[in-house]
Amino acid sequence: MTQHFGFLAPVLKIKRMDDAPTLRKYTGADEMKADEYRYWQSRPGYERLDAIEELIETAYALKGWEIEPDVPRLQRPFVRLPVPWR
Repeated sequence: MTQHFGFLAPVLKIKRMDDAPTLRKYTGADEMKADEYRYWQSRPGYERLDAIEELIETAYALKGWEIEPDVPRLQRPFVRLPVPWR
């Protein structure tokens, strides 16, 4: 299984018969972003959530933090603030 990392995902998604990745050449960042967006939209929800979880774990590891499993969290805001438009 090929892992996909951010901007490399569109490059690695197309494979030939011999499983060698096909490289794409982009003329600009907008074209690359659009292709990456189309790629991630084509993936099922569970795969996108797995990718997000991996990114969060990597970010924590880079900072030297550990993710504690099953930490209780607030389910709603602790204090409601008045907003002027209501």
